[in-house]
Amino acid sequence: MATTGISRSYREPGQGGAGSASAEPGCPLPAALLYRRCDSTDLPFELVSELGDPSGPIGQDRAVEAVEFAVQMRRKGYNIYALGPSGTGKHTVIEDLLRQRANSMPTPPDWCYVNNFTDPQQPRRLPLPPGRASGLREAMRRLVEELRAALPAAFERDDYRARREVIEQQFRGRNEQAFGELQRRAEQRGIAMLRTPMGLALAPRRDGKVLTPELFEALPEAERQRIQRDLEEVQGELEAVMQKVPQWEREHREAVRELNRNTTGAAIGLMMDELRAGYCDLPDVVQYLDAVERDIKENADDFLPPAQPREGMPIPAAFEEAITGARFRRYQVNVIVDNGGKHGAPVIYEDNPTHQTLVGRVEHIARFGTLVTDFNLLTAGALHRANGGYLVLEAQRLLAGYFGWASLKRALSAGEIRIETLEQLLSLASTVSLQPEPVPLDVKIVLLGQPLIYYLLSALDDDFKELFKIAADFDDRVERTPETTLLYARFIAGVVRREKLLTFDRSAVARAIEHASRVVGDADRLSTGLRGIVDLLQEADQVAVGAGKEIVTAAEVQRAIDAQFRRGDRVYRRLQEEIGRKTIRIETDGEEIGQVNGLSVIALGGLTFGNPSRITARVRLGRGEVVDIEREVELGGPLHSKGVLILSGFLGGRFGKTRPLSLNASLVFEQSYGGVDGDSASAAELFALLSALADAPINQSFAVTGSVDQHGRIQAIGGVNEKIEGFFDACHITGFTGRQGVLIPVSNIDHLMLRQDVVAAAAEERFRIFPIETVDQGLSLLTGLHAGEPDGEGNYPAGTLNQRIAARLDAFAAKAAELARNVAGMEARK
Repeated sequence: MATTGISRSYREPGQGGAGSASAEPGCPLPAALLYRRCDSTDLPFELVSELGDPSGPIGQDRAVEAVEFAVQMRRKGYNIYALGPSGTGKHTVIEDLLRQRANSMPTPPDWCYVNNFTDPQQPRRLPLPPGRASGLREAMRRLVEELRAALPAAFERDDYRARREVIEQQFRGRNEQAFGELQRRAEQRGIAMLRTPMGLALAPRRDGKVLTPELFEALPEAERQRIQRDLEEVQGELEAVMQKVPQWEREHREAVRELNRNTTGAAIGLMMDELRAGYCDLPDVVQYLDAVERDIKENADDFLPPAQPREGMPIPAAFEEAITGARFRRYQVNVIVDNGGKHGAPVIYEDNPTHQTLVGRVEHIARFGTLVTDFNLLTAGALHRANGGYLVLEAQRLLAGYFGWASLKRALSAGEIRIETLEQLLSLASTVSLQPEPVPLDVKIVLLGQPLIYYLLSALDDDFKELFKIAADFDDRVERTPETTLLYARFIAGVVRREKLLTFDRSAVARAIEHASRVVGDADRLSTGLRGIVDLLQEADQVAVGAGKEIVTAAEVQRAIDAQFRRGDRVYRRLQEEIGRKTIRIETDGEEIGQVNGLSVIALGGLTFGNPSRITARVRLGRGEVVDIEREVELGGPLHSKGVLILSGFLGGRFGKTRPLSLNASLVFEQSYGGVDGDSASAAELFALLSALADAPINQSFAVTGSVDQHGRIQAIGGVNEKIEGFFDACHITGFTGRQGVLIPVSNIDHLMLRQDVVAAAAEERFRIFPIETVDQGLSLLTGLHAGEPDGEGNYPAGTLNQRIAARLDAFAAKAAELARNVAGMEARK
């Protein structure tokens, strides 16, 4: 920007032509450049209720394009990370875009878990069209109820009893025949078969009587040997018959089971056929029903009344009910996702993304003093509910959640949702647990978070780059044009309707728009931090309600703004009070050598305010060092230290070409008891240092803000409005003299959105804002002396500031050289 003139085109929103306001170097800025108003007469409405809602989010075209591309891209890995400052409406914008897309998508299927009759530890997943899973669950419940009545009746019918009796008779007849024939053969040999508590026994017999051991021993030896051989032969035949008994019993049981199966099949066949007919279009369900039918046939006894306990041992009712309920739990259907009655794809927001809330969990119930589980205790996670649609998560909460990030990455990489306990996930499980069949995953994940988290994950997590390929970057500001101003007004209209606020007139809307520029710290931009604007609108509404008004005007909006600052300004007011009491020494009048008023910004909670600081410099003979006292005591941050080192570079570049810099300088923020960082005070520090070198007093009516480069150019800084207002309030409390003001970088002119009392004081010339581009301009304003330009030989005109500084440095160099010669002479004499 040329040094001969400083100008900024200034146009009120909605103006057809452009006006201009300008300032010359060394001249204060006109009041028109200190605040860009939104002329309410240029707003095309009287009340905001006349406007419709905005057609889209304000100033987020880049982010919207990224989201729209991502939701159309169905390839793996095209999930979204929406990054941007808090309060920019990421959640609202993302959810609106996702719901628009989701409404045109098919509704995903229901998901349920059913018993795996082959391996109950591995429950089967079962997908069904939307709304049909609950029907299957109810159908299975009715089936069990009907079977508990139908099967006992079927087993009580005469035909079943007759067929059962035939099987029993066949078994008894076979036993009786085999043992009867064996007994006849034994009797022919004089051997009796006796039934004892220990089973069947064989003994010799004479004349129809069993021989006692004494009588048997009295027999001749040949007789005893013959009887012994007969006993052994009959014993062999008995053992052969006894070996056949288990086989006959198995055949008997199988015959009974086959009878029961046939009886059960006849009883449930019609019911199962009707049930299968309702799901004939779903092969997986039909296969499951076939398995149910086979299991019922195999376990028909579960549906029959339990055997009566022995007398004197009654079964408690609760115990019996628990046993009965447990028998039939395997036929239940656990519906974990029911999309019945829903239209389109789901859009789910999970506010507590942990391992269990994402992938589901295995619950347990206490039964008879132990914890047990089955497939009915499987619960869905957010991934199940969002399957086939979209899942929105907060990145910071996900990373802080218990294994949430690891579980999400695993599910996305595998393309399936696997319900497992944390012990299973970490391979710490020592007990048997369920291993449900995984559910195929088809979901689009949207992470909401700060830019820092995105950059850290991109740099440190390789999986993140593969799984989240789309970044939706939300801006914190938008250019202030007539179009965006009207869009902002429409946004305010939408908030008023949605929150059911009192209607706002156009003056209130104009004041809110001006506040949006102040929030972002730029007269040519509007803040997209819409959460803060919504809060302001609600608070202005409450102010109007408290005043008994029916329409919110600019006055109520201003009162709400003032109240926001008032609620958090205790520390700020305390600092200002101490400045007024001289406890904190800030000079706002007079002149001092090597002292200047610097400006800093303090952020406490949601409040940011400016704070003046007294910066002093001392110089002396030395080795060319500029000592930053803040850095030496470890109160200065790296950016502040960098700024001080730049001062050394400036001094060396301007004054060290023909002479050594034989000085030692110290810089300090007086009465500073906390950390100092940033380079916005480097210009003020340089002015204090040059004042000390030139022995030229600085007008204490001024405060300075701005950074400086090694060539002496003044550079833009942040928080310019808060800094100016902080010094303005200090001057107000110490008393205005009409000479006070602030020096700011030229490049910060477009950022000015000052309080109305500051603008009014500038218009009345009680307080002034001076833009500067170079160190020399600032020195001339602060000291009232010309800085001076070097001639062809690098010499400055006599009496100028730069000439006085060069002379002081020459004196230091001469003194240093003299001392060096004296030391050398002393060494030579030794």
